[in-house]
Amino acid sequence: MADPVNPKYLDKRTTERYQRSGHVSEEDYKRHIAGLEDVSEKSVPVETLMQDEDFEDDEDEDFEDEGDEDEGDEDEDTGSAE
Repeated sequence: MADPVNPKYLDKRTTERYQRSGHVSEEDYKRHIAGLEDVSEKSVPVETLMQDEDFEDDEDEDFEDEGDEDEGDEDEDTGSAE
């Protein structure tokens, strides 16, 4: 019987790194995924509420400022072509 694989090597976020370094084989990872139980019926919707109402507004202002800079560059380019 094969030695059990350390569970930290099977984490979806890091398994590629561990496969490249030889800590876990692709076959071991696929076997692990195939053996997982389907628990999708246990899932529940999640709602997230932001406490800081100004947070969204700050992001919008940053995008507007970036757009203004681009518009100024275009005006300079068209003015020099005349």
